[in-house]
Amino acid sequence: MKTKTKLRFQDLPKEYTALCRVFLPRPIHDAAEYDNTAEVADSMALWQDNFTRDQADYFELLCSLIEDYDAEHVKWPKVKGRDILQHLLDEHELAAADLSRILDGSRNLGAMILRGDRNLTLAHVRKLAAHFKVSPELFI
Repeated sequence: MKTKTKLRFQDLPKEYTALCRVFLPRPIHDAAEYDNTAEVADSMALWQDNFTRDQADYFELLCSLIEDYDAEHVKWPKVKGRDILQHLLDEHELAAADLSRILDGSRNLGAMILRGDRNLTLAHVRKLAAHFKVSPELFI
C-alpha cells in the first residue's frame, strides 16, 4: 500500500467503516503489511486529541496489531538498569558526582554505581525514579 504521497489525517474519513475502506486492518504477517499499517497509524498519531470515537477505535486497533507483531517478531535487546541510568544522566548532562548528590550518598557513590562496583538499592531506585520522573521498573 505504500503511497506515493504521504497520508494526511485531514484526508482520512471520520467514520469507522469509511476508514476500513481506506485501509482494512488485518493481522500483520510480514514487513510490508507492518509498513502499511504503520503508515496509516503514523498519519493519525499526532491528532489523537481531535479523533472522533470511530477514529479512536480504529487507531487503537492499528496500534494493537502493530504491538502484536512487535511482540512476536521483534527481538528487543536486554538493557540493564545501569545502562538506562547512564543514558538518563547523559540526556540531562549529569556526571557521576551529580548522581551522588541525587542519591544523597558519598562523593564516590555515583562513580561506583556506574562502574558496577555498587548496586542500586531500593532507596536509590525510588530517588532516581522521582528525580527523572520515570517508572522505578526501569532500574530493576
